[in-house]
Amino acid sequence: MKRSALAGLFITAAMLASPAFAAGDKDLCQINIDKIKNAKTPLPTDSTGKGGEIDTAVSSAMAAHARGDDEQCIAITSKTLQDLQNLNKGEK
Repeated sequence: MKRSALAGLFITAAMLASPAFAAGDKDLCQINIDKIKNAKTPLPTDSTGKGGEIDTAVSSAMAAHARGDDEQCIAITSKTLQDLQNLNKGEK
């Protein structure tokens, strides 16, 4: 668990760092939203109920983006991307 959490942290940091230098915060927010939508499509059958949580998070992120709170949008989408990675690995 500790090892996977640490690996997830590094992966998240790498994902956030690379587009952050190439694009502004607004672009990063939209990039993360697009990544979530693309990653959610091929999800296996979700018996954990995470699918609904992910939908709610995307809605919250889009609302934050619409009101110009890109920091909040990035925080929400980063956590959601991590949740998707964990879901794909079979963690809960």
